Amino acid sequence: MSYSLIDSGNQQKLERFGAFTLIRPCSQAIWKPSLKKWEADAIFSRDEGNRWEYQRSLPKDWIVIIEDIRFKVAPTDFGHVGVFPEHSLLFTYMQKLLISRKEPRVLNLFAYSGGATLACAKVGAKVCHVDASKGMVSWARENAMLNHFLDKPIRWIIEDVKKFIKREIKRGSFYEAIILDPPSFGRGNKGEIFKIEEGLIELLDMCKDLLSKDALFLLFTTHTSGITPTVIQNLMKQLLPKGKIESDELLLPSENEFAIPYGSFAWWLP
Repeated sequence: MSYSLIDSGNQQKLERFGAFTLIRPCSQAIWKPSLKKWEADAIFSRDEGNRWEYQRSLPKDWIVIIEDIRFKVAPTDFGHVGVFPEHSLLFTYMQKLLISRKEPRVLNLFAYSGGATLACAKVGAKVCHVDASKGMVSWARENAMLNHFLDKPIRWIIEDVKKFIKREIKRGSFYEAIILDPPSFGRGNKGEIFKIEEGLIELLDMCKDLLSKDALFLLFTTHTSGITPTVIQNLMKQLLPKGKIESDELLLPSENEFAIPYGSFAWWLP
């Protein structure tokens, strides 16, 4: 029931999600595959429009375990399946930082299907999960139910992220940890538009005002190719309180030779 990146190449990736294998586009993988032959249960193609080609019948959804967290996986019209496995590689360090404090408050922005939310709740954090998509918040709640976490102190918020942050600042709310994974482009539930190149500076500047005086970390991740580790470091140095900044490529390791770069991440630490 676990996940693995089996192979990649020719701008595609071969992945195992539990009992099923999928082939999906991967523009970064311009090298040749390590394996001579790929076999998969379903293939997603962007040729002639987005579509799945099923090699055999698949269930509507199924369960996969990543970093000891259960996720509902389901093929979507955009080729996503409801989880980004590369993010899970950051969970262990995140949890290590959180367990140093009793019931730390965590704000998870652009929280998608709740992987980071559940990783934090698992070690006793109080989490505020914010996403503009009602469908994704429902999906995240399903994941919480799969992990028997519905009794955990998690607030589920369906709202435009910037509007929510502004309200939290007015309320005088503070958090020991902030996690944000903004999209390259996003649209809020009331038509609000977010473009990362235009909105990132304001977003980080507002997040600064929500960090408690004894904050543990701010974690920023992005799949936007132009936002490199150096770009994030520069922004954090300018906008966040003085502290330590660690940044790198967001990599997904493979069973074979080549890891896939999926963007960048950076930790701000006091």
